[in-house]
Amino acid sequence: MVEMAAGYEGLTFWLPLIWSALIAFAVAMYVIMDGFDLGVGILFDAPQEEAWRDKMMLSVAPIWDGNETWLVLGGGGLLAVFPLAYALLLPALYLPLIVMLIALVFRGVAFEFRFKAVKHKGVWNRSFHYGSLVATFAQGMVLGAFVQGFAVEGRSFAGGMFDWLTPFSILTGACLVAGYGLLGACWLVMKTEGALEAWARHWAQRFLVAVIVGMAAVSLWVPFLSPEIADRWFSFPNIVMLLPVPALTAVVALALFRTLRTGRTGTPFALTIVLFLLGYLGLAISLFPYLVPPDVTIWEAAAHSSSQMFALVGFIVVIPIILGYTAYTYWVFRGKVAEDLAEEGYH
Repeated sequence: MVEMAAGYEGLTFWLPLIWSALIAFAVAMYVIMDGFDLGVGILFDAPQEEAWRDKMMLSVAPIWDGNETWLVLGGGGLLAVFPLAYALLLPALYLPLIVMLIALVFRGVAFEFRFKAVKHKGVWNRSFHYGSLVATFAQGMVLGAFVQGFAVEGRSFAGGMFDWLTPFSILTGACLVAGYGLLGACWLVMKTEGALEAWARHWAQRFLVAVIVGMAAVSLWVPFLSPEIADRWFSFPNIVMLLPVPALTAVVALALFRTLRTGRTGTPFALTIVLFLLGYLGLAISLFPYLVPPDVTIWEAAAHSSSQMFALVGFIVVIPIILGYTAYTYWVFRGKVAEDLAEEGYH
């Protein structure tokens, strides 16, 4: 009996950690993979040539809807394994989440209709652009609201309907627009040729400057949201141990700027992913172990261990399958979009 109790205590400690890592992985995959096609949508209104828009859309057409699988996986995992967090976060973030989902649906419709429309192609171009822009900004505001925390009493959200709307969440919304724009521009650098590639490089450099300024502003603001976060980053010896994170971020940003100027194609996109992951790591350091900041930890929000184990079996089966077909799809559609659209779509 003692051994069984000890094993149960071990599960109650380790399973929430494993699940928080899995959900963090799903969210990171969504941010990176859906981020670049949302970024292409953010850029979609800028080109003057319709042929460029055709190439931009062809670059993401085979893979854009599969990228959103990770959003469903992360949300489903949260509901199954951390039901208390799900019950607290949804009422707090109901409006921005609804706006985000409507915008994602709207851009999906625009994506399909644009290929069929002739007379009203411009309408669907703008719809795709604004759907991407609104969805991204809403996601950024959700992120900002999550970082600044929620009012919780017992097991219920105790705040107001518009607690998520703050200067900080507006800043994070704008920063995510710049970040996804950078991802989208670097994706186009990797997937297109000629004048469109040069145009994408120009926009990538603009977005990179905005991202650096935004990351600096958020990094300076976050410690003032909570004394605990400030202590975590600036107390000794933490400040020494965590210094590599901002230092490496600066090095990656500089390397990204140089690769955009020197004509590399795949490297800028890879470095942008690293830049996103470093920002993600910084937020994780600031907020861990809270799943509903600043009060509810991953252990307090977790479901019973038996429920976590049951769901874990499904995740262990599903995640390799998703990774496998995703990798296969990207491999099949590797290469650049043909310069002449009368040719094959990729070469």
